[in-house]
Formats: sequence, C-alpha cells, structure tokens
Amino acid sequence: MVFKRRDKRPFWQAVSHSLWPRGGWARAARYVQHRLHRLPDPPEKIARGIFAGVFTTFTPFYGLHFIVAAVLALVLRGNVVAALLGTFFGNPLTYLPIGVVSMTTGYWMLGIEADPQHGSLGYKFMRAGDDLWDNFTAMFTPDTADWQGLTIFYHEVFYPYMVGGIVPGIIAGLVCYYLSVPLIRAYQNRRQGLLAAKLAALKAKKSSKKGEETG
Repeated sequence: MVFKRRDKRPFWQAVSHSLWPRGGWARAARYVQHRLHRLPDPPEKIARGIFAGVFTTFTPFYGLHFIVAAVLALVLRGNVVAALLGTFFGNPLTYLPIGVVSMTTGYWMLGIEADPQHGSLGYKFMRAGDDLWDNFTAMFTPDTADWQGLTIFYHEVFYPYMVGGIVPGIIAGLVCYYLSVPLIRAYQNRRQGLLAAKLAALKAKKSSKKGEETG
C-alpha cells in the first residue's frame, strides 16, 4: 500500500500521537495550512470546503466527521479535500469548548435543562455505552432491552448538541471562510508569480544558450 507506514507504531504511540501529534498541534496546524494553500481550486471553492469542515466539528457525529464534511462540501460546491482538512479544527484541544458551547446554546434554544438526577455528562456517556452493549447482548440472551440510558443521552446530550451546534458552527465556519479567501488568494498569486519568474528565467537561459551556439 502506498500510504502504509514502514515502521509500525505500537498502539499506545498511535493513541498518543492522535491526542498530541509529533511536533505538537502548532506544527500540525501549519501542515494543514500548507496543504490548503497548495490546493489548485479557486480560493472561494477552497474556503467553502473549509467552512464545511469547520461547521462539521460542531456536530455530535463523532467518527463520521469526514463523511459529513465531504457531503456538505459537495452540497456547497466546495473543495472536498479542504473540507477534510477543515475538520482538524476539532481536536482534543478544542472538542471540550466546542461541546460546552454547543450544548449550552442547545439548552438555551430548546428551553430545557439537564436533570441533575441523571448524573454528570461523563456518566451519561458511560450509561449510553452500557445500554448499547447490554441491548446488543440481550438479543442473544433472555435479558430484556433497556433504553433508558440512551433515551436520557439523546434528550440531554445528543439532541441539544446537534441543535445548539448549528449557530456557533455557522459563525466559526464563516469566520474561517472570510479569513481564508484573501490568504489563499494571496498565496496563489505569489506562487503563480514565482512560477512565472522561473519560467521566464528558463526561457531567457534557453535563448541565451541558443545565441551562443549560433554565434
């Protein structure tokens, strides 16, 4: 395989690098920026892809962000690669504040409050996970499926997150869009200027070489 690593990393190292990439998140951000600048599409199309990727990070569809961002980029006629790179806006350093903002906004928009008797946010996640496993095993055992934990998770976590992430997601996406367009255009113009200068230098060198040969 073309993209297969030659040196197979141990599992603990793969997890560590997913939380904190080699060289830090600043270096990872520079890499994403470099890749975005080198995309061949017009700045507006690349920026629409970035909008799609950034907006997707404010949705609760964890594990599906690449798919959601790609579909949204296609709908918006944006660059799909830019959308995939834009999802790196969500990372272990930003997911907590994104989740807090999205859920707080969702509670406010829906006019609801979380029931403190249902436990903390982490407990709701664990209970929902337990329900998924228990209900799966219940299909092969005499046990009865119980959806209470998943129901609480949907009404107090997933649904408020999904609704509340729309507004901050659009705002963050638009900010990144309007910041990206002039930056990408400036980079592309500079790159085209450098390529034109190199081409002109090669032509001048070739013509001077022909002049020497005929002279």
